[in-house]
Amino acid sequence: MSETVTIRLAKENMKFSAAHFTLFNAHERERLHGHNFRVEVDIEARMLGNGMCFDYGIYKDRVVALCRELNEWMILPTRSQYLRIEEEGEHVFAHFNGQRIPFLRSDVKLLPIENATLEEFAAWFLQRLGEDREALQAHGIAAIEVRVLSGPGQSAGRRMGFA
Repeated sequence: MSETVTIRLAKENMKFSAAHFTLFNAHERERLHGHNFRVEVDIEARMLGNGMCFDYGIYKDRVVALCRELNEWMILPTRSQYLRIEEEGEHVFAHFNGQRIPFLRSDVKLLPIENATLEEFAAWFLQRLGEDREALQAHGIAAIEVRVLSGPGQSAGRRMGFA
């Protein structure tokens, strides 16, 4: 039986600032606002027998790079059943409940998520961290959990196991 360890990555630079609005249903949404989001990652991995599991600096760098991808954007979900996105020249229009909400294309990050929520941001990070299955296997990683925080005391986490 191999011993496992959980590495928690919660560095100061694992953060991003972004604008969004959450869609509650086909007729209600939040007003446009922003957060300074923080990201924490727990990685469960096998011990390698030399007093460590793997070089987790690799994953710190990946999380920081993913945070940079989201930093200082207006985030719009592309998979929402309530929101339709239209791109027209220099603008992106979000169609919701009869409204056509304009944004400059240069300010918008379209994400393949259902809603701009903590839960979906955590899933996005988790999916991106889990893309390289060969590396996960080579590093003996059994599971990853990602937690995204929008402020003190408010977060959502998603976990995925790798067999």
